[in-house]
Amino acid sequence: MRGNKFCFDLRYLLIVAALAFIYVQMRLFATQSKYADRLAAAIEAENHCTSQTRLLIDQISQQQGRVVALEEQMKRQDQECRQLRALVQDLESKGIKKLIGNVQIPVAAVVVMACNRADYLEKTIKSILKYQTSVASKYPLFISQDGSNPDVRKLALSYDQLTYMQHLDFEPVHTERPGELIAYYKIARHYKWALDQLFHKHNFSRVIILEDDMEIASDFFDYFEAGATLLDRDKSIMAISSWNDNGQRQFVQDPYALYRSDFFPGLGWMLSKSTWAELSPKWPKAYPFLLMLKENHRGRQFIRPEVCRTYNFGEHGSSLGQFFKQYLEPIKLNDVQVDWKSMDLSYLLEDNYVKHFADLVKEAKPVHGADAVLKAFNIDGDVRIKYRDQLHFEDIARQFGIFEEWKDGVPRAAYKGIVVFRYQTSRRVFLVGPDSLQQLGVEDN
Repeated sequence: MRGNKFCFDLRYLLIVAALAFIYVQMRLFATQSKYADRLAAAIEAENHCTSQTRLLIDQISQQQGRVVALEEQMKRQDQECRQLRALVQDLESKGIKKLIGNVQIPVAAVVVMACNRADYLEKTIKSILKYQTSVASKYPLFISQDGSNPDVRKLALSYDQLTYMQHLDFEPVHTERPGELIAYYKIARHYKWALDQLFHKHNFSRVIILEDDMEIASDFFDYFEAGATLLDRDKSIMAISSWNDNGQRQFVQDPYALYRSDFFPGLGWMLSKSTWAELSPKWPKAYPFLLMLKENHRGRQFIRPEVCRTYNFGEHGSSLGQFFKQYLEPIKLNDVQVDWKSMDLSYLLEDNYVKHFADLVKEAKPVHGADAVLKAFNIDGDVRIKYRDQLHFEDIARQFGIFEEWKDGVPRAAYKGIVVFRYQTSRRVFLVGPDSLQQLGVEDN
């Protein structure tokens, strides 16, 4: 009996212990769940805090970037102000007075684009002043410097006969294509600034653009005065140039001959205010000049001489001496004093020129075959050689030694696809495009 009672008590105790264990486990589970919830909330709070910290760091970084950019801008502006203060002091000490338009209306302003070549610039200024001094009221002279090279500025300010302008551009250059020269972007900015100054601020009706590595011919200014009349009379003329790309000594002879061209020659050229008003808003970010593109010609052409009125001696510069030995060094600078005032240049007007040029081409003897150069040499009088395409033109041009290059589908110095040059004697050679004769109304024999 006592044994049964003991077994019962033992089972009772076991049941109580089990219930106690179950209770403890339930309490422990409840406690763990509570702390798990708190832990999850803590982790979520920590994540939110981390996210807010990162956002704050990003905002601080952006603000720091803005502060750095503002500091850089302040440095550039401070540098520009110091440059301008120095320039004002130089101008005040020199006593330069601004041009006033109560004397004679200028034919054109003459601007020399300069940067950091003081030795070249000095040679150019002396060449210009040799012929400009007697016509200074007609052709006021400006030097426009890009940057702050002290030697160039000091040289320009040492001349009382000219006005000095300084283009200060501290904006960084971002090239659009790999391998492009930053210098071409800076040159384009400088040109636009200088031409805007002369046309809009100084209100000139025409501007002649030269570079700091040029000499001019004795009849340079008379030539451009005659050109100004043509610009005013014929709106199909976009600019007047003093340069012929094929103006090497062996390819020119007649100092009186002028031509129309679909290719922009550059290197000493005159532009009107109305044309600049059209070009300025779409001026390119870099070389080549917008004038070289046919889409902006709108059917207009350029006047160029047979014998150059400028000579480029700049072997070293931003173009790295490209073509200098072969094409620039042999250029003939005109040495004949042409009386342009007595010349009848009406043949260059658009309505007259097509017939005038067509007559020249018509009189030239056609030459065919692979040995066209040899045949041309042995024929008295003008000759014409027809080319099939650009590659064929380049092959023929290479044999003669003239410029092979095309720009925007146009050979250098070409008019309606025809390139004309002298060869050895007074004989003219016309390299004629596939449809050039048709454009001129000349029968193809």
